[in-house]
Amino acid sequence: MRKFIAAAAIAAAIPTAAFAQDADTTATATVTAPDGTPAFGIEPYFGVMGGYERFDNEASKAGLPTAAGRDLDGGIVQGVIGVNIPLGPVFIGAEANGAKGFRGDIGWEYGAAGRFGFRAGDSGLIYGKVGYQWVKLDGVGNPKRHYHDMTYGIGLEVGPKDIGLGGITGNSGIRLRLEVNTFGDFHSARPMAGVIAHF
Repeated sequence: MRKFIAAAAIAAAIPTAAFAQDADTTATATVTAPDGTPAFGIEPYFGVMGGYERFDNEASKAGLPTAAGRDLDGGIVQGVIGVNIPLGPVFIGAEANGAKGFRGDIGWEYGAAGRFGFRAGDSGLIYGKVGYQWVKLDGVGNPKRHYHDMTYGIGLEVGPKDIGLGGITGNSGIRLRLEVNTFGDFHSARPMAGVIAHF
């Protein structure tokens, strides 16, 4: 009889222990995002992006030169570094950028912006940004002048699991970013795409 009671007690304890372990796992999962990054705290990141910017041919507050019949444009490669502060389903953050132009009128660009938006899907972000940007042109206008104005943008970041590639990168913190920015009062359009690494 004692052996039977001991066996029954052990049998009853096994599901209880398993349930407690599952509860602990669930509790742990609520404090991290599915890609392994914190749900709350500070999330630094860096990345590389490429794209194209085209300025219109209208007079602007920044004083960009206007050339009759021709818009200023060029391809750019950009590095970004920043930090997100996740706040549950939303986030805020700040980002700095520096870009080098190629095959066009843009020499250099650099600036900083604040970001704010929503966390979506497995590890995605949908956001808006507002900041200030400087532009130096090559071969157009004053070669020493850095034209500057406000910048605005919207963007989307998706983790590999969101697009079916989770098995390739695992929980590495890599995200793909698509973004569109403008300079001043919509005097340019700058679509960009790249890879962002969160750590």
